[in-house]
Amino acid sequence: MSDSRVARNPSEPSKGGPAGAGRWSDYLDWVRSELVHGVLVLSPEQQRTPRVPSGWTPLELLSHVLHMEQRWFVWGFLGEPVAEPWGDWNVDEPWTSDDSGVTGPRARWQVADDVTGEQLAERMVRVGERTRGVLRDFPLDATAAPGGRFSEDPPTLEWICFHVLAEYARHAGHLDIVVELAGDVRGR
Repeated sequence: MSDSRVARNPSEPSKGGPAGAGRWSDYLDWVRSELVHGVLVLSPEQQRTPRVPSGWTPLELLSHVLHMEQRWFVWGFLGEPVAEPWGDWNVDEPWTSDDSGVTGPRARWQVADDVTGEQLAERMVRVGERTRGVLRDFPLDATAAPGGRFSEDPPTLEWICFHVLAEYARHAGHLDIVVELAGDVRGR
């Protein structure tokens, strides 16, 4: 008997199959592709239009998640330097306060005017390929390399997978709302 109460997105990874790194890769690929599709279904103008009070745009969100994934898997887990690890932000250290003690309002996502959704989508493909390589080459209980992003208490690869998938899921929900607010979009 099938469970008809659970709606399934046909692109979601199957319910069966072995647990482990392959499953993580499949789910990260799935949510990553959903985010890319959500941005690319919008017109270029809609991709740059903020629709929520915090003021981010769909292009800024896409730039943020690709930088985020790189920060966790390449800079964080592998300990390798990445060009502009905080390149999705308008400040070098978005988590710190300025001289007045204010944190937040001045720190926001940014995307250069000449960057397109298609360019960010291509970068997402490369980031995903790198992540799949990490998940193929290291056990989930491996600890992140010292140096890089973590000088103390480095997380395991599996913890990083949970963290990145949770962040992707949160932002995919945000993007779903923005796409709905955009109204008449291409391909929906």
